[in-house]
Amino acid sequence: MFTQFNVRSFFQTLPKRFRQQAKKSFTFLFTIGLSLSLVAACSSNPSTTSAPSGNTASPVANVGAIRIGYQKAATILSLLKSRGELEKALAGAGGSVAWTEFPAGPPMLEAMNAGAIDFGYTGESPPIIAQAAGTPVRYVAYDPWSPKAEAIVVRKDSPIQKIQDLKGKKVAFAKGSNTNYLVISALQSAGLSYSDITPAFLTPADARAAFEGGNVDAWAIWDPYLAVAEESAGARIIQDATGLAPNRGYYLAAQSFIEKQPQALKTLLEQVKKVSDFAKSNPAEVAKFLSPELGIDAAILEKAEKRREYGVLPLTNEVITKQQAIADAFHDIKLIPKKIAVKEAVSNAL
Repeated sequence: MFTQFNVRSFFQTLPKRFRQQAKKSFTFLFTIGLSLSLVAACSSNPSTTSAPSGNTASPVANVGAIRIGYQKAATILSLLKSRGELEKALAGAGGSVAWTEFPAGPPMLEAMNAGAIDFGYTGESPPIIAQAAGTPVRYVAYDPWSPKAEAIVVRKDSPIQKIQDLKGKKVAFAKGSNTNYLVISALQSAGLSYSDITPAFLTPADARAAFEGGNVDAWAIWDPYLAVAEESAGARIIQDATGLAPNRGYYLAAQSFIEKQPQALKTLLEQVKKVSDFAKSNPAEVAKFLSPELGIDAAILEKAEKRREYGVLPLTNEVITKQQAIADAFHDIKLIPKKIAVKEAVSNAL
């Protein structure tokens, strides 16, 4: 479902002075990134989605090309791209938008590090992994998503009833993903440690096959794969992320973009918020938008949409503290090589 990412072509497009630095960290980031790829949401025919139109953004002056990295998984940026509202908002100031699709968050953030893009959106883990690898990332806003949009599931006939029953079991999840943290947190809440289970590091597609084939005992997964597992495979939730993991998304920008084009960034975030507000109020329309490319029935996608949240919100101390807890947990299991201070990567753009 993902567009193929050509590493050779990517490096050739970078400014020469960035190539050596980028190559050093790209291998680590991309390896983690393949397992972090969120659901492959997609762009669709703009006429199928009736997002609000009109330009009420703040005026901008002397704007060049704003370069946005996106994944088809990032519903809001995909919707924004399909509608062309940002281009309209910037046109009066001579601005334009260049969109580049990435298969996962880490290579997107490496491109930001190399000066190839200005703005992007990822889940919780990629900016942590990028910061630990020495890539300067700047959080500018967050998306609440929803703790109910990810869960640990078992087959409907499984004897496993609660998290304590996972001791000695094989649990599938994407390495370094938001559900990796959910598993860590859930085990701790049940008095277990990470070493009490056997992790099976699998992408969502491979994890589903292993789950349905009985090759793993449980699966930690996010929507809409979670909704598909419930509706198509009869999966039973034993624990969602409520009270255990925030399951947030983050809007990220290059420091140079923040410094040189603060008004353009403000306009961009205003347009993102308009689309986010639309998505929050129109789950059925968003489901129709996602359905053709994902190959998932719109009714299942609508179930997933109804339990997720949307927003473009400023970073608070509470949000930063929770993101720091995820970073610390990833260091404890040696997923990242060093401790980081998340607050050092936060920009007060809103």
